[in-house]
Amino acid sequence: MTIHVKNMVCNRCITVVEQELKSLGLHPEKITLGEVALKETSLSEEQQKQLDAALTKNGFERIDDRKARIIEHVKNTIIQKIHHTDRVSRKFNWSKVLADEAHYEYNYLSNLFSSMEGITLEQYIIRQKIERVKELLFYDELTLSEIADKLGYSSVAHLSAQFKKLTGLTPSELKKSRAIEHPRKPLDTVH
Repeated sequence: MTIHVKNMVCNRCITVVEQELKSLGLHPEKITLGEVALKETSLSEEQQKQLDAALTKNGFERIDDRKARIIEHVKNTIIQKIHHTDRVSRKFNWSKVLADEAHYEYNYLSNLFSSMEGITLEQYIIRQKIERVKELLFYDELTLSEIADKLGYSSVAHLSAQFKKLTGLTPSELKKSRAIEHPRKPLDTVH
């Protein structure tokens, strides 16, 4: 059986969920961001309650609703592409990638996302990119030009404009100040 889990956004999340499942006597066969395949074909009501409690304790949530599962899949795809790949090409086509990954037309995904999340898919992607820029700035290993290239921005000016619009600071100002009022956000709380 497959269960869908909200807020699984990193490899540590996968490890935590796996440990919780095993501690409940369940047998995970495969765990990916947002999804767990169990050997069990069904769970009793008591097992479901225990699983929900264990997930909630760790900041996760089991998703039953089909539309919520689609949105979670879209978010995980975006996070994976922005935060866990080496480089996003300037020619990267988000609408094609998301439609292919979710197996739905992009217009449907876009409308569903906006109605359920209160922001557009484009805004969500930009916000995830800005969180990645903050991370890379704090590591201080890449120039702003290299960061812009890594995240598929057409120029440093484009990156800087988006960054300032969302944070109120330019990337250089943030880097200089290491501003406490602009800390990085957990990926699952970016809205």
